[in-house]
Amino acid sequence: MKYVTKIILIMTCLIIMLPFGGCGRKKQVTAQKAGVLKPEAPGKEVLDHGEAVVDISNVAQGYVALRYKGSAKKISVEVIGKNNKVYKYFIERTKEPTYFPLTSGNGTYQISVYENVQDDEYSVLMMDSFEVKLKNKFLPFLYPNQYVEFTSKTKAVKEAKKLAKDSKDDLAIVKAVYNYVVKNVKYDDEKAQNVQSGYLPSVDETLKTKKGICFDYAALMTAMLRSQGIPTKLEIGYSGDIYHAWISTWLNEKGWVDNIIQFDGKSWELMDPTLAANSDNKEDVKEYIGNGEHYVLQYSY
Repeated sequence: MKYVTKIILIMTCLIIMLPFGGCGRKKQVTAQKAGVLKPEAPGKEVLDHGEAVVDISNVAQGYVALRYKGSAKKISVEVIGKNNKVYKYFIERTKEPTYFPLTSGNGTYQISVYENVQDDEYSVLMMDSFEVKLKNKFLPFLYPNQYVEFTSKTKAVKEAKKLAKDSKDDLAIVKAVYNYVVKNVKYDDEKAQNVQSGYLPSVDETLKTKKGICFDYAALMTAMLRSQGIPTKLEIGYSGDIYHAWISTWLNEKGWVDNIIQFDGKSWELMDPTLAANSDNKEDVKEYIGNGEHYVLQYSY
């Protein structure tokens, strides 16, 4: 692979396109700002397939919940929305419901559950469909989910609350969170070399160890910003041949800010916390990552 710096080669480049600067901006009005959102599975409307029960009571809030009562130690879940994009999840057997975001917007969704038989073999347990009409298009990107887990008691959420305390608007909160992550989290080269398929980030573990891979950076910032009512997508795809994670966040003036949208107060400018925290050769990397053609988005969580 012919990338411009070691940062790219070792997967350290987390691309966070976050606009800073600008005075006198009003606070965004996007979705509810009533504290940390908590998903629930009340069981008012379900798809009951015996060992697998899908709670669709709150699809208008942007998520479904799954309760699995079978004997398999591991199951696979597929959620398909518009454009037939398949979101695949793997979960261990648990008594608590697992929540899955509905990030494809309004329309018909299909959900399938597969039980692990042995090794990488799975058998079909259920397939069903349901209709979704979101109360607010931002809700799937404000709630916690399997990839971005947090509650009001999460340490990362408490830290975000402190950072937001003196911030006059959402842009100031984004800047405060960004600067905090750059200052406190370093890239974990050893983890990047040994991470296993199916890895799920823990935002509090990242805060505790003060290190992580691109997935950890993205999950941490997403959790912190969502907890402050700022719609944020954890995005996964490819940068060249590298499987990669980054985020985008919503601005009323620009919509979803991602890829090559940049701002430095006078002109749009790239911001990258992993790069800022670890690289001694930022200009070469910026020249590479500033080209949106190098990035291919696959999933938004």
